[in-house]
Amino acid sequence: MSASAPQITIRDLRTIDELVQLKKVEKEVWGMDDEDAIPLTLAIALKAAGSIVIGAFDQAGHKREKHEELVGFAFGFLGSEHGKLTIHSHMLAVLEPYRHLDLGARLKQAQRERALRMDIREMTWTFDPLQSRNAHFNFAKLGVISETYKTDFYGAETSSVLHRNGTDRLWVRWLLESRRVRDRISGKKGRAETLDALRLLAPLVRFDGSGRPARAEPGESLRRQRVSIEIPGDIQGVEKADMGLAREWREATRWAFRESLKAGFFVAEYCRSVRGQQGPGAYLLQRGPAEESMGEL
Repeated sequence: MSASAPQITIRDLRTIDELVQLKKVEKEVWGMDDEDAIPLTLAIALKAAGSIVIGAFDQAGHKREKHEELVGFAFGFLGSEHGKLTIHSHMLAVLEPYRHLDLGARLKQAQRERALRMDIREMTWTFDPLQSRNAHFNFAKLGVISETYKTDFYGAETSSVLHRNGTDRLWVRWLLESRRVRDRISGKKGRAETLDALRLLAPLVRFDGSGRPARAEPGESLRRQRVSIEIPGDIQGVEKADMGLAREWREATRWAFRESLKAGFFVAEYCRSVRGQQGPGAYLLQRGPAEESMGEL
């Protein structure tokens, strides 16, 4: 693996051999058993049927022999949301030595371009709301929104080491031609405005200073136009040190998301380190339909 000075190409996967590489990357990144990995025959069929399967390839080799190694991929298939055709991006994976190259963003932008060429204007996917890096990537860098929380989406657990604290997910919507998305992918972020809003709110779940989640009384919080939900900055570190505490965070945030979404809020933003470098991050939720509350969506 030539990670020192990689030359990365983003392109569609073309061959069965490249789909075999996809399965290898998937298992390495997610630590999955064969039973939970994408079956090769299904990947072949989905690709042939028009699914978006994009890879990040490291160009390695020398003058006489050129070799491309798959180091990341984005895999999405056709779906339906609110009666409209969408792409559901089932999986994004990048090998650890290549994560400093912002390949995740490059793969998502390539997915967006492919979808727009197919005349599809919306993409969906899921992610674990306790994963702060993914939350920052999805909301701050890509501009997603979420109106749906799914409890144990993949079951109580899977073979992946990343799925031992339940498999709760936020179902996010990426409105591909919206001003919000265009601004975020061009580098215009709303961190300052989000921080200003979060300072005025009493979180529905907050970091109590000892590392435990503290729940607020929902009655008063849910009568406001905005609410917030704090999460640990590094839930994987919490899981390694104290799985019981990690499960407390899962239960508390599950309660907070479900109660606020049921009350008519949607997840609008996420901001890392709301109280100092080592502090928690926080989600900002707003009341009302996303399209009306967020302007030109």
